[in-house]
Amino acid sequence: MTDPILKVDNILTGYDGVPVIHGISLDINPGELVAIVGANGAGKTSTMRTIAGLMKPTAGSIHFNGEDISRLPAHMVLRRGISYVPEGRRLFSKLTVRENLVLGAYMEKDKHEIEGRIEELYRLFPVLESRSSQVAETLSGGEQQMLAIARGMMSKPRLLMLDEMSLGLMPALVEKMMDTIVQVNRNGVTILLVEQMVQEALEIAHRGYVLQTGRIVESGPAESLLDSEQVRKAYMGM
Repeated sequence: MTDPILKVDNILTGYDGVPVIHGISLDINPGELVAIVGANGAGKTSTMRTIAGLMKPTAGSIHFNGEDISRLPAHMVLRRGISYVPEGRRLFSKLTVRENLVLGAYMEKDKHEIEGRIEELYRLFPVLESRSSQVAETLSGGEQQMLAIARGMMSKPRLLMLDEMSLGLMPALVEKMMDTIVQVNRNGVTILLVEQMVQEALEIAHRGYVLQTGRIVESGPAESLLDSEQVRKAYMGM
């Protein structure tokens, strides 16, 4: 049995002393695509931000590759191999596609290595190569989302965390985005995906955790969660 690449144990996190996460535990194995699903305001983004080092847990621990990273600052978490793509894309809108990608590898000093990573991502996202010199703000919503994912991959992460990738996309583009995430995972990248589009996320994930008001209320293989009456009633209107 492989040890989890990420192990979150009973973390509590809050804003200004007000708790928003109440004892969350989860783990991710190498090569998995794991989804954290739930309604808006359930604590999904706060969970991601805590793992990424942008918020500090007031209790509990986070281990990555066996190392306790609970108190590390965000740039050190990134250096360990966790890349966080926040909701809302957060691209450098006035810079080109290529310039955005280069900035995603700001910790890498070897120019040949950076070029190699860009070429690799252009093979995975051909549309970004064709838009290479285009300014990010002129891309379509779906293309901007692809660029956000690609920029997150420029640091060669061992774990890629994607926060609400479907946000603001038309339904037809949501399906394409999910296909893209599956392709990235098949290329060997371990993924933690946060989504409020519960059905779409669970259809592509290996396992899932259902979050409700800062607590995990259900977890297990994605197929089981899709069949769960509680999940279907609460999140799929079935």
